[in-house]
Amino acid sequence: MQKTILSALLILISFSASAQRNRKVKVITEYGTMVIKLYDQTPLHRNNFIKLVKRHFYDSLLFHRVIKNFMVQGGDPDSKRAVEGAQLGNGGVGYTIPAEFRLDLYHKKGVLAAAREGENNPAKASDGCQFYIVQGKKFTDGQLDTLEQTRLGGRKLPVDQREVYKTIGGSPHLDQGYTVFGEVISGLYVVDSIAAVKTDGNNRPLQDVRMKIRLEKKFLLF
Repeated sequence: MQKTILSALLILISFSASAQRNRKVKVITEYGTMVIKLYDQTPLHRNNFIKLVKRHFYDSLLFHRVIKNFMVQGGDPDSKRAVEGAQLGNGGVGYTIPAEFRLDLYHKKGVLAAAREGENNPAKASDGCQFYIVQGKKFTDGQLDTLEQTRLGGRKLPVDQREVYKTIGGSPHLDQGYTVFGEVISGLYVVDSIAAVKTDGNNRPLQDVRMKIRLEKKFLLF
């Protein structure tokens, strides 16, 4: 009996560890492939994103909004068959996701975060499908001091986060306003390449940048 229980526990531990390792997706573009790790601290966003990826929802959608030194945004279902020059960003899946803010998840370069409606959204709920990946820029201490007073409502950035914003970069003014739920762990250069493309007055790339997203490995949970 003891051997049976021990075997079951070992299987469960192995099962859970494998699932933890495999919560990754590949974002495939003509500029290269990014591997993104999804955070377990934001399970609602993680599970929703995995669900959409499994349905191949993101196949052939565009990075429709690109702003150099800020972020690249995609996931609008209307972008799949959008005509040249059409303004995008209003498409969705008909639901939102409750915000999952954590002080230890912040907008450093390479993080994956959920887009959201800015108006009439006091709870800051996330869009059900649109996302962005941060490129950002590097900040000085003086610039971060100013941001704390003007954009962060006086909230002080932790010392380790300040150091990241100074050395790696990011978009700190978005912290605690949009849910961060993953980060690029391979292929970060792809974000820089997409962010460098020429865009129109609506920040849409003049040449379409399409994506395909796949689970890196088969998930054992969900």
